[in-house]
Parts: sequence; structure tokens; C-alpha cells
Amino acid sequence: MDVRIEKTMENLRRNRMEAYYVESRDEVPALVSSLLKKGDTVTHGGSETLKQTGVIDLLRSGDYNYLDRSAAKNPEEVAEVYAKSFSADAYLTSCNAVTENGELYNVDGNSNRVAAIIFGPKSVIAVCGVNKIVSNLDEAIRRVKTKAAPPNTVRLGLNTPCAKTGECVSLRKDAPEMCEGCRGESRICCNYAVCAYQRHANRIKVILVGEELGY
Repeated sequence: MDVRIEKTMENLRRNRMEAYYVESRDEVPALVSSLLKKGDTVTHGGSETLKQTGVIDLLRSGDYNYLDRSAAKNPEEVAEVYAKSFSADAYLTSCNAVTENGELYNVDGNSNRVAAIIFGPKSVIAVCGVNKIVSNLDEAIRRVKTKAAPPNTVRLGLNTPCAKTGECVSLRKDAPEMCEGCRGESRICCNYAVCAYQRHANRIKVILVGEELGY
């Protein structure tokens, strides 16, 4: 694992993303705080990892202008938070997978998260447990279809095939395509994003944590 972490971090930096490593989730809030300034406008995508590491509690500390979609009273207010996220100083997230080649792979339903990762916020801080590290994009695609999407649909109470079987229906084929899946209205795998070499150096910062976190 140490070799995989070192290789992944080296290639993230080659792709012009900052890379950090901490041993435990307890170290994450302090590191994230060091990457922010008091008064920054901050927000985040849906993420169990951010909850598990205490990052969301940090954002709610009062030190920042926190765009909190959970405080929205209706869908219109949620949409307003999503729109304001694009002008945030920092956007916090996790990733569905991080390849040893230094690529970030993310799949979304509403897709506010992948949109903000790609464009808008001045800084993107991605917190990822080492369980998210995969060899390549093929493994990243399979990880979403088996380890990320199914438990997320269960968590969200969605009626999808993967919530019932634990894997995407596309895996019935020997070589499923990235975008193949169910056709249900509750599908959460709608838009796919790969972050590779970055034009804007160090806008994306990746914190790898030496624990299994999130899905």
C-alpha cells in the first residue's frame, strides 16, 4: 500500500494536482483548515467521507461562509446553493476512485458535484480513503459499479437494481461499458468525469487518508 500511495501521489502531482497524505481521519480537519482562510465561502458535495473525517463539522465551525444545502427549505433553495457553489472559494468532496496514474474518477446523478469539481470554485479539496485507490480507469469503472453506487443507492433509499443485488446490471456482460446501467428514474450513475492533467495547476488538492472511508 505504501508503494501505491507514493505512486499515486507522484502521478497526481505530475497531473498538476496537489497531493497530501495523513495516516488517520483525525488529522484531516487540521490539514483542510490549513488549506482554507477564515471567511472563505465553502461548500461540499454529498460525501460520507467528509462526515467521517469531521470536515463538515469544520465547515460549520463559524470560521467560514458555509453554503449549507441541508439547511435549504425547498428544492428551489437547494438549486440556489448549487448555483452559488460555482463561485465558492473552496469546494470539498471525496472521489469515487483515484487511479495510480493520478486521475480522479467521479460519477453522479444530479451532477452538481462533478460539475463543481471540473469548473467554478477557486479550489477543490478532495478527501479520499486509501480504499479509493485503484490501478487504472477500468478498475475505477468497476469500483463504482460494485462498491460505490450500490451502497449509495441503499443509503438514499432508492429503488434501483444495484440496491437489491449489490452490483450494476451492466456486469452481466463480460466487458460492460462505462456508461451502461439500469434505465430507472432513480439511477444515480448519469454523468461521468475523469480529471487528468490540469490546466490550472494545484486548483485540485487531493488528501489521501490511510484508512478505509466512504464508499
